[in-house]
Amino acid sequence: MQALLINKDDTGYTAQLGQIEAAQLPEGDVLIKVDYSTLNYKDSLAITGASPVVRSFPMVPGIDLAGTVEHSDHADFKAGDKVVLNGFGVGEGHWGGLAQIARVKGDWLVPLPNAFTPKQAMAIGTAGYTAMLCVMALEQHGVTPDKGEILVTGAAGGVGSVAVSLLAKLGYTVVASSGRAEETDYLLSLGATQVLNRSELSEKSRPLAKERWAGAIDVAGSHTLANICASMKYGGTVAACGLAQGYDLPATVMPFILRGVTLAGIDSVYRPKADRIAAWNRLAQDLDVSHLEKIMTEINLAQALETAQKQIDGLTRGRFVVNVNS
Repeated sequence: MQALLINKDDTGYTAQLGQIEAAQLPEGDVLIKVDYSTLNYKDSLAITGASPVVRSFPMVPGIDLAGTVEHSDHADFKAGDKVVLNGFGVGEGHWGGLAQIARVKGDWLVPLPNAFTPKQAMAIGTAGYTAMLCVMALEQHGVTPDKGEILVTGAAGGVGSVAVSLLAKLGYTVVASSGRAEETDYLLSLGATQVLNRSELSEKSRPLAKERWAGAIDVAGSHTLANICASMKYGGTVAACGLAQGYDLPATVMPFILRGVTLAGIDSVYRPKADRIAAWNRLAQDLDVSHLEKIMTEINLAQALETAQKQIDGLTRGRFVVNVNS
């Protein structure tokens, strides 16, 4: 069966198409025929070797998969079940979804919601599921549509695209931040009311700035996140889920102690199963499925290799759905 394989040895770091046998698969109690996977930013880091994402070699990358159970020794799943997997170290320490077959732990799986096909589920993937967790965090902290504008950074990427779509459908006023002016029409079509150039947020921040945002979803970190915190309205909440600009946070405590701002960290990798099911159920309820065609681009395994560096360089839009069987 075909798979992407990453290796590291004395000759260097390689990522290429290869063949695997079922006997090579890692331990797990559920065997899955993979229908679709995705190319996330973390997958591109793994494929290019731009960051030490992979923890053992050889490795099949792919932090997402959607497919059909072929064999199960797990009480919750049986042959024929449609399932989704996001995270849990898959594609980093355990062989992942960029292959035609996978063996994983059943505790990592979520039933595929009836509202989505496997392809649609991967158009959402970890990015969309993370976006939903961010929206839920804003709601849990009392950020309602009447409170004011919501900022979404990295808006043309996977998390950002789904976040803009979700927030707009839920009635929020969404301001999208992007480094690419050519994506303005795309972001407006997803429901953004305004598009900012990311340079307005990416430089060194002041301790406090004029209050503007009732809430924010940030994938950048570093100076961008510091600027967002400094310009939050009183009682506002920032859901932080990424570090595309950097993992540092050159900010002060002033927004938190003078304006009661909340900085909510969003982890999607090891989120408890109940939260995962809740997020997927909300996606089934609240996501405008018609937007998925705008957000996603379908590629095959070979194209995933070619696309990885472009994604790292910030030259891609939305979500990449990988048809592992084409």
